[in-house]
Amino acid sequence: MAGFLHTMLRTKDLGSSIAFYKLLGMRELRRREVPEGKYTLVFIGYASNAEGQAEIELTYNWGEDSGYEIGTGFGHLAVGVPDVTAVVEKVRGGGGKVTREPGPVKFGTTVIAFVEDPDGYKVELIERA
Repeated sequence: MAGFLHTMLRTKDLGSSIAFYKLLGMRELRRREVPEGKYTLVFIGYASNAEGQAEIELTYNWGEDSGYEIGTGFGHLAVGVPDVTAVVEKVRGGGGKVTREPGPVKFGTTVIAFVEDPDGYKVELIERA
């Protein structure tokens, strides 16, 4: 059976990225150090692929601390949360960047907000009961 497994994001600071996604309630699922390739993979999420959930793969290429260009093709990740305002305050309290305050989507009633991870990737928070 086919299924969505993960999205890979390159990061210049693995610790900061993990801390940010933990503010969204995710946890580190597994880690793989690859010395011969000079990189580290950390899979984070709410649950693992084995539990039927998609994950985020954070890739840190050792020594690549200058950052990456996100490009114009990538939009954002979307995360469903029970209380957008509470998560935004948690992100803000953890030093994270809020790029759109909580409120209804334009021409609709669904409450959303946007936050940005330490590498500039945007995450849309969507309120789901």
